[in-house]
Amino acid sequence: MDKLTRRIQTAAGEREADYVIKNGQILDSYNLEFIEADVAIIDGVFAGIGNFEGKHVIDAKGKYVVPSLIDAHVHIESAMVPPSEFARAVLPCGVTTIITDPHEIANVSGAEGISYMLQDSENIPMDIYYMLPSSVPSTPFENSGAILSAEDLKPFYEHKRVLGLAEVMDYPSVANTSPSMMKKLVDAQSKKIDGHAAGLDTRALNIYKSAGIGTDHECITAQEALDRVKRGMYVFIREGSVAKNLKKLLPAVTERNARRFMFCTDDKHIDDLITEGSVDHNVRLAIQEGLDPLLAIQMASLNVAECYHLSTKGAIAPGLDADFLLLNDVSTFSIAQVYRAGELIAEEGETKRIETVTPSKRITNSVHLPKLTKEHLHLAVTDQEANVIQVIPNQIVTEAKKFTVNRNDNNGFVSCYEKDLMKLAVIERHHNTGNVGLGIVKGFQFKDGAIATTVGHDSHNLIMAGVSDEDMIKAAEVIQEMQGGLVVVRNQEVLAKLPLPIAGLLSTNDYHSVVRELEEIELALKEIGAPEHFNPFLTLSFLSLSVIPELKLTDMGLFNVNAFRHISINE
Repeated sequence: MDKLTRRIQTAAGEREADYVIKNGQILDSYNLEFIEADVAIIDGVFAGIGNFEGKHVIDAKGKYVVPSLIDAHVHIESAMVPPSEFARAVLPCGVTTIITDPHEIANVSGAEGISYMLQDSENIPMDIYYMLPSSVPSTPFENSGAILSAEDLKPFYEHKRVLGLAEVMDYPSVANTSPSMMKKLVDAQSKKIDGHAAGLDTRALNIYKSAGIGTDHECITAQEALDRVKRGMYVFIREGSVAKNLKKLLPAVTERNARRFMFCTDDKHIDDLITEGSVDHNVRLAIQEGLDPLLAIQMASLNVAECYHLSTKGAIAPGLDADFLLLNDVSTFSIAQVYRAGELIAEEGETKRIETVTPSKRITNSVHLPKLTKEHLHLAVTDQEANVIQVIPNQIVTEAKKFTVNRNDNNGFVSCYEKDLMKLAVIERHHNTGNVGLGIVKGFQFKDGAIATTVGHDSHNLIMAGVSDEDMIKAAEVIQEMQGGLVVVRNQEVLAKLPLPIAGLLSTNDYHSVVRELEEIELALKEIGAPEHFNPFLTLSFLSLSVIPELKLTDMGLFNVNAFRHISINE
């Protein structure tokens, strides 16, 4: 007998359900109210709401039964673990479905990186859907590990878990109808197309929406959010490890327009996912800020499902997948149990180990650095006043500033703790070109030492910040040995490190081990005097992202995002 027949017979009361949820307060996501009823489940799908009997009873014991959560936009790579291990970490957060963009690994390993992510997320107790990276490389102003054309992406659309084209961050190519970008947009017209509208005005939004781009997760003000909703776009309210926009965006949400809003994490470290949560944190924070709890849950489930045409997700209703949570309390969003397809998959913050896929040697051999010397790091400063990247804590945007800097006898920039100015370097690591981009950054406050990482959005070259050239050179050597990762060095001694050998982005260890290594990194950062009110490594990783205003550094040099061109240190 086929599943559809069994479901119909169960709904009609003619067949016993596999499971029946009893004694629960069931969330009606469409009317935003709780109802008292039984819920029948057969073959992992809800069959009916009413009075039912089943082979097994899930006794909710008065708890609240709500749909499980969906993260509208997340880069798994930011958690530094593969998809299978990422699922294990966030399932206890009530997240059973995510929409991910493998943009980061694609910039390192191209189509092979995307294939690895798809393979590692097969047959796991989480639904991981993919949007194909639209901008590999992100811009022509830096060197990445791969180039993905429309023809490279097209075969992936045949995969059942590929939903469309991921965040289109190269706005000039859209506005100028670049042939390569137009081909990608045309191929995705029958799919979903995500946006990346950081800093775009309303004219640019018109262009974006006309191109079929329907979402944005880069709003930083309520007015920006409303401008997008006004044009029929969906707005993702983001709470990541660096970019935290919920409190400023939430005033834009009303009962009239709430269906156009949803939550995402975008980029979030594994330690933050464990201590703070995934989009369950967004839900709790929104409730704390005064949003109706049922509206917050709807935004984290049904809204996302409808945005991405996931017709079997997002609510507790007949014909939908039996993905749900038992909550101890709605106002605090306290999760007791997590179910997917009717099966209990997480309880009390834990889920079972999930098998991972072994990546190819090409993916685990991606760091190719020159043998660095002090000459590579010599930053000539012809005038005392220089262009400086000003870090903004807990934001991925920066400010372009000019400051008076210290120089040595050879007109080389010298880091100065009193002025909070230190050297920044981006070194090309994919093709061994020898490119070294140098700049000055303010805001890290290090007393001494250096930090380095191969997590450098979006091209993921080696990016380093340091007070000492010797420590920066030592950090690069350690990164080469580990084939990618994070390292903290002081007086040429390694204080802490986290190997990330999969494309220089992901660990081969379980997420608990990665969290422990990050704790050691955190202690090491304190030793060199790093600030504690924001994450220095996460902030560092975005300082080479040349599509986010205002001033960034690529392997080709200092880049003014507003002018969309490279500039000199003294210009």
